[in-house]
Amino acid sequence: MQTILGQVFLTISTTGTPDRPATDLGFLLHKHPDRAQAFSTSHGAAHVFYPEASAERCTAALLLEVDPVALVRRGKGKGRGGAPDAALAQYVNDRPYAASSLLSVALATVFKSALGGVCRALPERAVAPLPLRIEVPALPARGGAELVRRLFGPLGWERVEVAQVALDEQFPEWGASRYVRLVLEGESRLADALRQLYILLPVLDDAKHYWVAPDEVDKLLRAGEGWLADHPERPLITRRYLSHRWGLTRQADQALELVRLAESDDLDVDSVDNAVDESTDTEEKPVPLAEHRRTAILEALRGAGAHRVLDLGCGQGQLVQALLKDVRFTEIVGVDVSMRALTIASRRLKLDRMGERQAGRVALQQGSLTYTDKRLKGYDAAVLSEVIEHLDLDRLPALEYAVFGSARPGTVLVTTPNVEYNVRWESLPAGHVRHGDHRFEWTRAEFREWAAKVAERHGYTVAHLPVGPDDPEVGPPTQLAVFTLTDTATDKNNEKKKGAEAA
Repeated sequence: MQTILGQVFLTISTTGTPDRPATDLGFLLHKHPDRAQAFSTSHGAAHVFYPEASAERCTAALLLEVDPVALVRRGKGKGRGGAPDAALAQYVNDRPYAASSLLSVALATVFKSALGGVCRALPERAVAPLPLRIEVPALPARGGAELVRRLFGPLGWERVEVAQVALDEQFPEWGASRYVRLVLEGESRLADALRQLYILLPVLDDAKHYWVAPDEVDKLLRAGEGWLADHPERPLITRRYLSHRWGLTRQADQALELVRLAESDDLDVDSVDNAVDESTDTEEKPVPLAEHRRTAILEALRGAGAHRVLDLGCGQGQLVQALLKDVRFTEIVGVDVSMRALTIASRRLKLDRMGERQAGRVALQQGSLTYTDKRLKGYDAAVLSEVIEHLDLDRLPALEYAVFGSARPGTVLVTTPNVEYNVRWESLPAGHVRHGDHRFEWTRAEFREWAAKVAERHGYTVAHLPVGPDDPEVGPPTQLAVFTLTDTATDKNNEKKKGAEAA
C-alpha cells in the first residue's frame, strides 16, 4: 500500500545590499542556498530549499511532508484532547496539510541554531534586525483572522496580512474555512521571528500532535523570552500552548510574571524606597535601601564563612557584582528566569572582557526557582533577595522545597519587605504594596512564623536581622532571615547520599 503524504509549507525571505547580501540568510539558517537538504522527523521528512538566492533577494522554503500513518502510530492524530471522534478521523484530518505543532517542531529541529540566535560565521547579523517577509499559505486559526492579528500585531511587524481561505472557491456560498494565509513583513531578528512562529502556530491551531509534558513550560519560556511576558494575549497563548492544562498554565504564568518584573525593575523593589528617601530634607543624600540590603547580605555571608554562593533571582547582577569584589567568594552563580536580565547582568559584569581567573569565579544560569535543579546543589550559601513576595502564596511551597529541600545550601538568606514600615512613607498610599507585582507583604510576625516553619521542616535554624533604619515602633523597612543548616541535618543528608551510592 502506497503512503499518501501531505505537505505543509512556509517561506522566509529577505532583501540585501552589496555589502550585506541577502544570501547571508543561508548562514543564519545554517542551510546552504545552493542545495536542497532533507531531514528526518518522527512524522515524515522536512525539506529546506531556496526558490531564489541572489544578493538582492533570498527566500528559504521549509516543506514538511507528513506521513498520516506515522502520525497516528506515534502520537495524537488530532484535537486538543487527542481522542478522535471515529477511527477514520485518525487518518483523515488536516494535520498533514496545514501549519500546526508539526511545523513548529520541524522549525525547532531544522533551524535549531537559528532559533537560538547562534551564527558563528556572521554573529553580528544574527543579533541585528533583518528585512523579513514570512508567508504561511495554510494556517488553521481557531478564532479567525482577528485573533491572528491580535497575536502578531503587538510584536512589531509593519504588516500583518491575513486572508481567509474559502471552503471551496467554486462554491463561495459555502463561506470561509477556519484557515488563513498569513504574511508577515517588517524588520526583525531572525531568531525572534522563528521563536514567535514556534509558539504561535500551535496556539492558533489550539491543538498539538503530542502529549504536553511539564517540560513544555520551559520550552515556552525559552521561545517566549523578550516578547511573551508583556504580550496582551499572554493568558490565551499560555493556555493554548499548554493544551489547556491548568497546572502547567499556572506555572508558566507565574514564571512569566517574574520575567516581566525582572524586565521592569530587576527584582529590586527600590522604586518606592528611593523615591521616598530622596524626598527627605537632609542635605546628605541617604543610602538607598538596595545598598543597605547588599551590605547586610555580604556581612551575613562573611559571618557564615561562605565561599561558594548562589544568587537566586539575580536580576541584572548588582549583588553578583558586589560579591565579585570580595576575593573570599570563590564561586558565584547568578540564577534568573529572564534571559534578558541575564544578558544585562553579563554586560554589567563585562564577562566578555573579564580576565580568565576572574571569569572562572562567576557564572550566570537561566532557571526557575520553583523547580528543583541539580545544578544548585552543594553550595555554601544561597540568597533570595526581594524574591518571595513576587510569588503567589500557593507557589511558595514549591520554592521552599527547591531551595531548602533539594539544593540544601549550608546558609540561606531571605530578604522581604516589612509591611509595617510602609506607614512611614508619605508617598505610598495607605493599603498599597511597594510594587504592583507584590503578591503579599508580611508583617514581622508573619515572616517569622513562615521562617520558623520552613526551618523546622528542613532542618535549619533561623535568625532575624533588620535591614535599614530600625524604627522603634514599626521596625526596619526590610527584614532578613538567616537560615543555617544544622549539623544533624547535614549528617542525615550525608548518610542518605552514602546509602544511595551503596545501593
